[in-house]
Amino acid sequence: MSKILGRLEPQAVFHYFEEIAGIPHGSGNTQKIADYCEQFAKDHGLQHTRDASDNVIIVKPAAKGYEDAAPVVLQGHLDMVCEKAPGCTKDMETEGLDLVEENGWVYARGTTLGGDDGIAVAMMLALLDEKDLPAPRLECIITSDEEIGMLGAAVLQPTLVTGRNMINLDSEEEGVFTVSCAGGNRTYCRLPIRRETVTGQTVTLRIAGLVGGHSGVEIDKGRANADMLLGRLVMAARRAAPCRLISLAGGSKDNAIPNEATARLLCEDIPALERLAAAWQGQLRHEYAQAEPDLTITVVPNEKTACAVLTEESAERVLCMLLCVPNGIQAMSGSLPGLVQTSLNLGILTTEEDAVELHFGVRSSVASQKEMLTERLKVLTHQLGGTVEVFGDYPAWEYRAESPLRELMCEVYREQYGAEPKIEAIHAGLECGLLCEKLPGLDCVSIGPEMLEIHTARERMSVESVGRVWRYVREVLRRSR
Repeated sequence: MSKILGRLEPQAVFHYFEEIAGIPHGSGNTQKIADYCEQFAKDHGLQHTRDASDNVIIVKPAAKGYEDAAPVVLQGHLDMVCEKAPGCTKDMETEGLDLVEENGWVYARGTTLGGDDGIAVAMMLALLDEKDLPAPRLECIITSDEEIGMLGAAVLQPTLVTGRNMINLDSEEEGVFTVSCAGGNRTYCRLPIRRETVTGQTVTLRIAGLVGGHSGVEIDKGRANADMLLGRLVMAARRAAPCRLISLAGGSKDNAIPNEATARLLCEDIPALERLAAAWQGQLRHEYAQAEPDLTITVVPNEKTACAVLTEESAERVLCMLLCVPNGIQAMSGSLPGLVQTSLNLGILTTEEDAVELHFGVRSSVASQKEMLTERLKVLTHQLGGTVEVFGDYPAWEYRAESPLRELMCEVYREQYGAEPKIEAIHAGLECGLLCEKLPGLDCVSIGPEMLEIHTARERMSVESVGRVWRYVREVLRRSR
């Protein structure tokens, strides 16, 4: 891969970021990137471990004069969310990213960038690589499959980790110190369906042009969920232009708000369906006037053929689920103004031969509300004859009132930036909660450089912000003795 970022500063960080970008590393596809990190440790003669889940821990001894200082833990994750722009043909399972630097921002052409969380890994490798780095013992925890439920952190055995001061590098807003986050899980609902063969005109009904985004950080932006809108639209279509349901599909990640969804229908009255689509496009643009100005609804006729449609009873159950299931913000925090406390996101909607599946990402900073919301999904699904599985449950990261690490980081921030950092909790999952359970007494803060629109093909990262955060982290390490 050509060195697109070779001239950017800090060179070491962007060197490693470009190396990482050249290796496919979507969630569930982390073996090669873990191989890369493991080989890095071997090449540099650093103590390290790697487990069967592709978690990698690399340790760098303390510099001269820091032998008696408490170790510092740095942490980030290997995997990225793989999303593509419409029309992008890249195979993200096998191909690296096409990086672009433009006007001070780095992005990947047609896909997500993976700054979340490739920049954390790049910074850690650059620090581990730096000779004579003035720092205590560094213990770098690089986990796998964070984006699909923190699966790596859940099974991590931190046998090499002795430190109890941890800087997590998985935040996306410079100047914000995250000190608490929501817990969550992935809840998969499966509704069995029956089919019958009917001959008729097939059509594709598509909702597209939505903004999408991260289902935690951007759940409060008023953005539409294409899967949820599709349920409303198909129900209306079945009444206005009698049609039969073949399949529903939308979204590819439970932690990303779906920006496109499609229904395949059997419908003889195409003009009526087209009129309905035009009317609903206007109606939904009005509903989401600020958030979704480019929402479009299209009808594309296909062939006239015999096909297996859902029975009327099956279609009614599936559409009942889509119309009645909760989605989006469920509760706001009563103690932290403006913070989403509890939410869920229907991120993936698929149709198989014998079932329709709905995959939800559930989040809450209150454990009992997370359990309540999961139970609501179970009860509704069971009432409609379906089954539910829950995966990747992780705890909330609770705020620590006394934090010497936070005090040091605030002091350095004030000196370097001439301002106070913003201390906040977020409605998104970080591995800090799981690691606090595994490392009792852990004092941690999450930071990162400025990144915009993560988990979308519009993701981009500020070059100058990377440089500032890099210099900041090095200064915090220098003072950690």
